[in-house]
Amino acid sequence: MVSPPPNRLTPDNPLSAVFRHMGSGVFPPVTETFDRGKTIFFPGDPAERMYFLIKGAVKLSRVYEAGEEITVALLRENSVFGVLSLLTKQRSDRFYHAVAFTPVELLSVPIEQVEKALQNDPDLPMVLLRGLSSRIIQTEMMIETLAHRDMESRLISFLLILCRDFGIPNGNGITVDLKLSHQAIAEAIGSTRVTVTRLLGDLRDQEKISIHKKKITVHDPVMLGQSFA
Repeated sequence: MVSPPPNRLTPDNPLSAVFRHMGSGVFPPVTETFDRGKTIFFPGDPAERMYFLIKGAVKLSRVYEAGEEITVALLRENSVFGVLSLLTKQRSDRFYHAVAFTPVELLSVPIEQVEKALQNDPDLPMVLLRGLSSRIIQTEMMIETLAHRDMESRLISFLLILCRDFGIPNGNGITVDLKLSHQAIAEAIGSTRVTVTRLLGDLRDQEKISIHKKKITVHDPVMLGQSFA
């Protein structure tokens, strides 16, 4: 009887543990840390490794010829990224700019090791597909956010995305479990720090949000969403 692969997914074997076991003794997974604002990979870089986000948030963006940078996703803990070459079956270059939106810790594995793991474990492709499905949904939401012409609507839409993906319910509403600078928010929605500071101040004056130690609490996300629907 053939023994199951040692990295088979089970309820007590989360994706992070599987990721750690994808590498062989020659190419083990590498743990890396990045400070906020540091680049993980640039568009055009060789797609040689896949990443698993252990801690923090990673921003994926597209940079266009005119120099404009558009945020397409804000990844949370337990997300995988850098998988495009697996889907295309081509060793393509990076399509996105991946930046640490907060201080992050991640694991990376050579693409060759991921391909072997996918062949050996029939459960793993579905786990990766679920992760990508969540990414696609958030990308659609980010595109919808950037479609708003006025910055107040962009900001509110972005806050609702943060509540959905990083929110922790409490007695005052939903607190976004990220320490966010005004500059980081401005970069995500294509605005300026001055504009974001003013708009956040307006929302705080209206008692729709509160901010404590750079963490934003949205007191009533449903009502906030209705304010620009």
